[in-house]
This record gives sequence, structure tokens and C-alpha cells, in this order.
Amino acid sequence: MKAIVVTDEAAGTGGMTLADRPLPEAGINDVVVAVHASGFTSGELTWPSTWTDRLGRDRTPVIPGQELAGVVTALGYGARGLSIGQRVFGLTDSYRSGSLAEYIAIETRNLAPLPGDVDFATAAAVAMPGLTAWQGLVEHGRLEAGQAVLVHGAAGAVGSMVTQLARELGAYVLGSGRAADRQRALEFGAHEFIDLESDALEDAGGVDMVFDVIGGEIATRSARIVRPGGKLVTIAGPTEARPKDGVTIDYVVLPDRAQLGEIIDRVRDGRLRPHIGTIAVLDDAVAAFNPAGRVSGKTIIRVRP
Repeated sequence: MKAIVVTDEAAGTGGMTLADRPLPEAGINDVVVAVHASGFTSGELTWPSTWTDRLGRDRTPVIPGQELAGVVTALGYGARGLSIGQRVFGLTDSYRSGSLAEYIAIETRNLAPLPGDVDFATAAAVAMPGLTAWQGLVEHGRLEAGQAVLVHGAAGAVGSMVTQLARELGAYVLGSGRAADRQRALEFGAHEFIDLESDALEDAGGVDMVFDVIGGEIATRSARIVRPGGKLVTIAGPTEARPKDGVTIDYVVLPDRAQLGEIIDRVRDGRLRPHIGTIAVLDDAVAAFNPAGRVSGKTIIRVRP
């Protein structure tokens, strides 16, 4: 099969190549999926799990890509809840070969059924951002209607999903980003927009929660504008920043079939939509992940027409 492979961590996306790889086989509790669309998270190539297995053994060359949508083609021993020919979407295990390939072997628990009225590209684009938003706001953040939440990167692939879900949950949403992102953030549901290049973040006043995708100084400054007892929720990695009398929650998104179901229901009725910036075919994936300029939104690879 054809797949995108990487052998050098230091090379980043510039080290991606299109290569022939062996067809995967379904292990215990696995299914094999013919991938129709795949996403890629930019941080994957910095994760230790991308380069080793759970015993710390090198597994290069690796196939990246965690987000996928496709059709089940084979069932492994013990695989339950899915059937051959079924449309599915979800997240891979980062310690195993990824989804930027024509086929992937993946645990059944990492997948959810994909209704026929949602196209594969949309499903692949919504899996990671949707789970990130749901787990950050609902599972960890316990966001309540009437609360105010500041969403950094509100026009990005993750931030736009967080913005939409927070608004659906009844929150007052302040979005942040570059000046060029203002209109897009408002279109995704932000009530107000903070230009991090020219506006004073501290002028935002007190919020009940900050959802952070940036980290560093922005996380430190954000913690100061959280009301006492509030939350700083971050996917930018560990931070010393803490809201007064509140908590900082640093989490890693995990596959969850029930949550994927909640997300895809909202996609079907229009409450959530992914921010897709570029769609390319597998033969052009290397160029798509190494663009000449800034691309807003998620890059999705159509592995099959």
C-alpha cells in the first residue's frame, strides 16, 4: 500500500515521503480500515509515542496521522461492535502506525460508526478537534451555561470547535487570535474578539475559564484574568500558571466512542462544523503539509476518491 512515512524526528514534516509499506493485519480486538480521509496534528512528530512502541523500542519508519474516516475491511479476533463494510471514524493509538496510508489496523474502541450523510473528509477533520473540545469543556472543565470562557486560537482547527461547543453549552465566548482571524472567529460563534497583536488581554475582564492552545506567556497572563475559583484548561503542555483559588487542567485528548457519537450528531444537525483549510490527495500530501505560506484550518488528505 501507499503511505506517508517519516524516519527523522528532526526533519519534521519536511522529512515526509510517500512510500510503499506492507498491508497491515488485524490483531486482537482490531479492525482493518480502508482509509478514505486522514488528518494530521502538527505536534505528532514531537511526541515520543510517534517514534517508539510502549516498550521504548524504535519503530521507524513511522506512518503519522491520528485522525481518520473510512470503511472496515477486516475484523481481528475478538473485534466487536463493528462489521465489515461499515463506515467509521475516530483516532488512532499514537504508539501505532497512523492513518496517512491506504489501510490501517486499529482497535475497535478507537472508532465510532459514521452516518452515511457525513462525508469522510468532514469526519476526519472533526475527530481530533471535536474530542479536544468536548473533553476540555465538558469532561475536564465542567463548563456551565452563563459562564464566560476565553478561547485562544478561536479561528484555528481546535479553537473554532471549542468556540462552537462553548456557545452551544450556553457560555459567553471571547475568542482570541491574530487580527486577520477576527471575522472567522466571530463566524464560528465568538461574541467578542481579542486581537493578541494589539489588544490588551487583561482588558478582557474576569472569565470563568480560559481554553489555551498557546502556552508560555499567554498561559501565564490568561491565568490572571480568570475569576477566583475558575479554570485554566490547556492542551499546550504543563504550565506553572494557576488562576487564583482555581485550577489548571493540562490534558491529552483520548479516543472515546460515546463522545465521538455526541460530536457527529452535532455535525449532522449543523451545530458543529470543522474548519478545513486544505484538502489534498495522498500523492500531494507531502506538499500539503509543507505549504509556502500560512494555512488557516486543518489540512485533510483524501486517500481515496
